Amino acid sequence: MSQQGNQIIVHGRVQMVGFRYATAQQAQQLGLTGHAINLANGDVEVQAFGDKSELDKLIIWLREGPDAAQVDALEISSIDYKKLSRFTQG
Repeated sequence: MSQQGNQIIVHGRVQMVGFRYATAQQAQQLGLTGHAINLANGDVEVQAFGDKSELDKLIIWLREGPDAAQVDALEISSIDYKKLSRFTQG
């Protein structure tokens, strides 16, 4: 298994719609670690670490997000892998 990291900036109506909570739930189900945080400009930053195939599944999910969200675009970049114990929101 190849462990890697991705930073994903999610643009759209992604704050005040349960986006971080739903992202954390999805990431945990996929066995990923990292975080989802609100940015001052209204976007959400996701940093996720784990197996490439599971990261790809999270990215597919992030393109839609939870029902109340409206995802307009994702900015995806590779980042150095960090060994973390869990996925957090906040």
